[in-house]
Amino acid sequence: MTPADHLTIRPATLEDLEILTEFSAAMALETEQRSLDRTRLRLGTQAIIGQPERGRYFVADLRQKAQADTVTVGQLLITYEWSDWRNAQFWWIQSVYVHPAWRRNGVYRRMHRTILDLARARADVCGVRLYVESSNRVAKHVYDRVGLSLSRYQIYESDFVLPNSHATDSTA
Repeated sequence: MTPADHLTIRPATLEDLEILTEFSAAMALETEQRSLDRTRLRLGTQAIIGQPERGRYFVADLRQKAQADTVTVGQLLITYEWSDWRNAQFWWIQSVYVHPAWRRNGVYRRMHRTILDLARARADVCGVRLYVESSNRVAKHVYDRVGLSLSRYQIYESDFVLPNSHATDSTA
C-alpha cells in the first residue's frame, strides 16, 4: 500500500489558509527563486477561498497510520478561462505543490486524477490546462506521466506585480 492510498483530496477551506500560504510561498521560492510578500499572498489566497468564482483550492490530506489525524501534504488551485470556441471553461491548474517529504508517492497523480474526474463530470468544462516554469524539468516530466501534452500555445504576459526576471529587453 502506498501513501497515495491513504490520501483524501478535498476542496480547501478557510481553515487551510495558513498551509496554503506556506505551500505557495515554498513553491515560488523553489521553482522561480521568488520570495513572495506573505501578506499579499495570504490575502490573495483568502480572496479565492472567499470568492469561489475566482477559483478553488484543493488539498491532499494524508491519514497517518499510527495516528487518527491527517496532515496536508499537497495543494493545487483551479482557476477558470472561458473559451468562446468551445462554449465552455478550461480549468487551469495552478499553484501546484507537494511537500518534499511526500513527493514521488503519487500525491500529485491523485490530485490530478481527482480534478480530471470533477472536470469531466461537468458539461460546462471543456478541458484542463496548466502552465509550468520553463526550466522546471521535474514538473514537466510529472505532467507528461499523468497524460498532459504540450500545448501548441505559449503564454505571454505583462505582469504588473511580479516582473519577469527572465526578460532581456522590455522595449522590443
